[in-house]
Formats: sequence, structure tokens, C-alpha cells
Amino acid sequence: MPIRLSSLFLRTLREDPADAEVESHKLLIRAGYIRRAAPGIYTWLPMGLAVKAKIEQVVREEMANAGAQEVFFPALLPREPYEATNRWTEYGDNLFRLQDRKKADYLLAPTHEEMFTLLVKDLFNSYKDLPVCLYQIQNKYRDEARPRSGIIRGREFVMKDSYSFDLDDAGLEVSYQKHRDAYISTFNRLGLKFNIVSAMSGAMGGSKSEEFLAPCSTGEDTYVLCPKCGYAANVEAMTTKVESKDFGNPPAMEILDTPDTPTIDTLVDVMNSKYSAGITAADTLKNVLLMADGHPISVLVPGDREVDLKRVEANLPGVKDLRLFEDADFAKRPELVKGYVGPQDAKKFGLKLYADPRIQIGSHWVTGANQKNKHMRYVTHGRDFTVDGFIEAAEVREGDSCPSCSTAVIIDRAVEIGHIFQLGRKYAEALELTVLDKEGKARIVTMGSYGIGVSRAVAAIVEQSHDEIGIVWPEEIAPAKVHIVATGKEDEPFNVAEKIALELENKGVSVMLDDRRDSSPGVKFKDAELIGNPYIVIVGKGLQEGKVEFRIRKTGEKSELPVGDVVAHLVKLIG
Repeated sequence: MPIRLSSLFLRTLREDPADAEVESHKLLIRAGYIRRAAPGIYTWLPMGLAVKAKIEQVVREEMANAGAQEVFFPALLPREPYEATNRWTEYGDNLFRLQDRKKADYLLAPTHEEMFTLLVKDLFNSYKDLPVCLYQIQNKYRDEARPRSGIIRGREFVMKDSYSFDLDDAGLEVSYQKHRDAYISTFNRLGLKFNIVSAMSGAMGGSKSEEFLAPCSTGEDTYVLCPKCGYAANVEAMTTKVESKDFGNPPAMEILDTPDTPTIDTLVDVMNSKYSAGITAADTLKNVLLMADGHPISVLVPGDREVDLKRVEANLPGVKDLRLFEDADFAKRPELVKGYVGPQDAKKFGLKLYADPRIQIGSHWVTGANQKNKHMRYVTHGRDFTVDGFIEAAEVREGDSCPSCSTAVIIDRAVEIGHIFQLGRKYAEALELTVLDKEGKARIVTMGSYGIGVSRAVAAIVEQSHDEIGIVWPEEIAPAKVHIVATGKEDEPFNVAEKIALELENKGVSVMLDDRRDSSPGVKFKDAELIGNPYIVIVGKGLQEGKVEFRIRKTGEKSELPVGDVVAHLVKLIG
């Protein structure tokens, strides 16, 4: 039966919601797909559920093609498995924790690695049982500090997560590739434009990791792309290519008076005007003080670049809480003079020192003298200071060199719609998942983890497929393939619209029928455009000549069709 707007639980809006910033959030609310229940929490209305269900069906079909089997875990989980993997504390404030009436600790699952691992451990114990791949489509919960962009980043969201279990790394590679291929097929069927980029594994652990990113101007992920060789990476995973240089033998460090130099620009001006240094911001050294899990560290980046905290965090394994030094931190450490900290005294101050790869051994810099209104020049890496490690820390810019071929890279923004990991044995070891091999010896199983943001995919599709008047759904996931609008006050347009709708449904073509008698044609047209079904049929004035109006929502193309031909035309068009 067609979806009838006269009885559909739907209320469209003409104005954007006040709290909506991105187009998908605005349009999904206005078109009646979702409603806000609380910050980062949304109610799915009938049309929204229909779209989400179609995305889930595509995911299920492609997972089945990859050999995965579906299970379903509870969202409410006990503390103990997450404590065994240390994620009860690792997740920090992002975890929703609660207690039952007996004061036992539980959590709302942010992800289910532990439960999948324990399930396989419970049922399988031989190499003959492997490989196996299990998946679920389930709600996840993360207490985001700043939920934003509607369902792109919420505190409750729907995710497909799957896990492969193999005896060895060769098997893991096969499972990983199967998932990679399945994801490519899934996102192609959903009509999404996407790029596959190298990524950091982060708290998930493991070795290899790739993200599937859907480009859009409002995306919260930034990635780089090489137009020549195709290298692609999340900015956190971008590696810096630095050409080796001979820096010679710089003079000994010297301290200089540099009053009123609170910024890099003012420092450069003073150095050039007062000391004829002939430098640029790139010749100065920023010493950025951070608190990492409550301990002060220093990160060195060239003065012409900002430090990227996301990159720093991604490249400091094990660090859970990272923030810039605040006034209160400086008050506790008076030896660290704000704005004038240099690396030459880091060891004396007990600071762990990290450097961006651009801070090469032998390079010399203008940097803080650890005294107010004073800087030093010729401060040389390897002579005057050494670092505890190199990490990717500086912001990535368009035009930076591709690490593979040195071509200038392009930077774009995107929404992450999928992420795949080669987890390895992190969770299997923690939870003692072993099987007996051919020799009867216990072997730790190796795992892969693969996620698709199902609810996020709904928003990503809208971000890529909309115009100034509404949503433009791809055929495979639209609430209905054809939107029929009956107009006028007479019965005939409504009867004809009903007949066309039933004939299309009998041919396997889904229909949304606007059979509302009390709505004006203008309102109906605007709603059809806003809702975004691929094809629109208008039954109205043209009936006098035996015709209906036919519109293709994506292109805006309009034409007239004989009433008797419209069903055959649409069946042929849709296939």
C-alpha cells in the first residue's frame, strides 16, 4: 500500500530549527524525518525509520555477501569485561555508567569488542571453528561533550559493528579485505561519494586502519589527498616529508632583549629591525606547553604553524587527557615564563620534550630564553637540546608535500561513515580468547573490527544530496521511489492519483501519495520537494487533456505524460 500523507505521522516545517547548523540537521528536522528529544538524542519518525531501515538492509546484504553472520547484543552491559580491557577507565567521561538496585556497575555500550570476543570464546575452541565473522546493527552510547550537527555526532547513534576472528595474520588480512570490498559496495549502493584514507587506530589499538570519508563542506573530519599518486590520509595519520639539510655549525646561543613580543609576528619584527636577523616566522620555534594525563609536556613546532592537538593526541599512544597549559598551570610552575619558554632548559624543568619532524637535528632557531622579554637565537637541536621523541604535531596545510610522491596535497572536509581496523590480539589477549591449533597448542586469536555509522550515513547522504529546496534521496534508500501529488477540489484527480499509486505498488514500485484534501497545491509541491523522493507525479489541471506532470527531483526536469503511460514509464525508468 502507498504511504498516504493524509494519515502519515508528519509535520513539515518551513523555517530552519534554531539549533541546527548543518544542512542535514535542518532538512531532516524540517522534512519530518527526526525530532530532537534531548541534546545529541533524536527520535526517529516514520519516514526517518523507513530510510534508516533501507540503509540497514543494504548493509545486511553486503555483510552476508562477505560471509558475516548477524547477532544482537544488549546495549546495557556489565562492567567486568570492560575492566579487563581497561576501557572502563580509558573511555573516561565519554562512558555512560550506571548502577542497578544492588549497586552493581553497568554501562551503556559505546562499542562491543569485549562482548563479541567473549561470545566467540564461549562457543568456539578449535582452529576448525575459524575463520568466523559476526556483526550487529545496534544503538551505541557516548557522552559527547559537545554533541552537534544533528545525527552526525550524537550521544545515541546506530552503528553496524562487525568482528572477524582468525587464527593468524594471513587470515586477518583476508577478512580485512573482504570487509573493505563490502564497504565499497555498500557506500556505492547508498549513492555516497567517498574516499578511503589511512587513519590512526587510536584507542581501538591494532595495526592497520582505514577510514571511509564522505566529502562535504561541513564535515568535522579533515583529510589530505594527493592528486597525482592518490595518497589519502586523515590529517591525524598524515606523515611529514622533510628534506634533509646541512645546517652547518651555527654560533653559540646568544640571549637577546625582545620586549613587547607577545606573538610570533612581533618577535620577527623585533629580530629583523633591531638585530638585522633576516628571519621569517618559519625560523622561530614555538614551545607549546601541554598537560598530558596531568603531567606537563612540551611540543615543538615551527613558528609559522599552529600545533594540532588532535594530531598530537593521535600520536601520543596511551594519553587519555590532553589540554593546553592554562594560567593556573603557569602559576604552579613560575619557572615556565608564559610566552618565553625555550627547549634548552626543558630537562632542568623536568619537561618531557617532543618535536614535530620539521625540527630536524642540527636545525637552529629563535626561541624563548625562559626569561620575560628575552629570546635566544642559534638554539640548536642536538647541541643545546634533545627531544624525547618526534611526533606529528603541526597543522597540515594544503600544498604540503605528499609523503609518497612529494606532490602538493589537497585538503578537504568530510564525514566519517566507516572505519576498519586490524585489531590484532589486543582484546583476545585481555579476555583470553584462544583456540587449539593443529598441534593441539593454544593460540591467541587475531581480530579485525569494522564499523559503519548507520544513522550518520543518513545525514551524510543528505549533506551530499540536497539543494536549496530540500532533500534529494538516492533511489535505493528513499522513503518511496515515486511521490504522487493530487491537486484540486474535484474527486477526479484524487481518484486518478489513487489508481496510479496502486498500479505502481502492484508493479513493485513504492509510492508516497499526497491525498490531503485540505492542503493547497503550493504546500503539497513544497512538501514533495522537501521530502525528496526521486520522482514526482502531479495529478491536477492536466487531466483535462489526459496528462499528468512528471518531475525528476534530482535534475528538476519537468515533462508531461499521458495518464495511461505514466505507470509503464516509471516502471521502465526505475527498473
